[in-house]
Amino acid sequence: MISMSKLISRETALRILLCSVFVISIVSLLAACSTPSTRGSAYRSSGAAPTSYSSSIASFRSVSWQDLPGWQEDDLTQAWPAWLKSCDALRKRNSEMNWRQACAQAGNVSGRDERAIRQYFEGNFQPYEVRNSATGNESGLITGYYEPVMNGSQTRTATYSIALYGLPNAWKGSKPSPAPTRAELMSSGVLRGSEIAWVQDPVAAAFMQIQGSGKIRLEDGRVLRLGYAGTNDQPFKSFAQWLLDRKEITRGEATMQGISAWAKRNPGRVEEMLNANPRFIFFKELPSNVSPDLGPNGALGVPLTAERSIAIDLKAMPLGAPVFLSTTKPLSSQILQKLVMAQDTGKAIVGGVRADYYWGSGDSAGELAGRMKQDGKMWLLLPR
Repeated sequence: MISMSKLISRETALRILLCSVFVISIVSLLAACSTPSTRGSAYRSSGAAPTSYSSSIASFRSVSWQDLPGWQEDDLTQAWPAWLKSCDALRKRNSEMNWRQACAQAGNVSGRDERAIRQYFEGNFQPYEVRNSATGNESGLITGYYEPVMNGSQTRTATYSIALYGLPNAWKGSKPSPAPTRAELMSSGVLRGSEIAWVQDPVAAAFMQIQGSGKIRLEDGRVLRLGYAGTNDQPFKSFAQWLLDRKEITRGEATMQGISAWAKRNPGRVEEMLNANPRFIFFKELPSNVSPDLGPNGALGVPLTAERSIAIDLKAMPLGAPVFLSTTKPLSSQILQKLVMAQDTGKAIVGGVRADYYWGSGDSAGELAGRMKQDGKMWLLLPR
């Protein structure tokens, strides 16, 4: 989350893009912000291109490239920049996987030559079918997340009156334990003075917390980029589920769009709904020299690439790895088969065959992310 884009294992210093199961557990995606260590990973290598791997939650079976549906049809030039970003981080990491050699070979490949890119992956990597260890099932849940973009101000105005907060000054030395819930924070006054931006819609602000990052378009034309700065360490509870339990919405309406529509019909109950989730996310302003066109940093520590980055469970597979994904687009049977990079994580992203697909920034990406809850299959690519 970010990566959740949206929260999450983004909690190691976390962005968090986080990640979001936008349907029913929509608010469970928070985006990642920092680069967690790969030390302690349940993933184990046993030599060059073995026939299988295993972990506590996933098993991996060596397959041929012909077993990847849509592999030959994917435009790999679109995935290449995301892979180079993974290499930027993987070169610096100690790992049982031979990432450095694979990344060194990437320097000999033209990013405009799709045939050369395909030959590079087929020559340097072995694909492994991923299955859930507990069930043996090769299918799992694929959700979506995005980076919110909304209008706002760095000062409170009649239009922009909903604050996004940085970590309270009083907490920078020592965070209280237990920390106050969202409802307690909003009524206690401890947040006063830590406002870093103001927006118009309280539900949109809550979704930015879910994603863990976002962009604010200021009235002077500048773009303020916000990243994950911390949390109150309270457990996450889905306000989508809160609405479902009270029969305020149907399961079909348990999406970002459905929740926003409910809020417009019930403005006097919005705070009650938001307080159903005791968790609260704090932001920080990102450096002004960061290009506004770049995606938020995921857990790998590199900018996410729209439709080529995913969040995964670190207990299942290594961060930064290429993954071939086969699923469908939101609310449709239209095939989505792409090479993506495991560049993010999320607390809601749990399981061997489990991914959160990063759609990009803005409203159109949010529309897709908010409706995505598809079955899918995954193939992990590891260096030979």
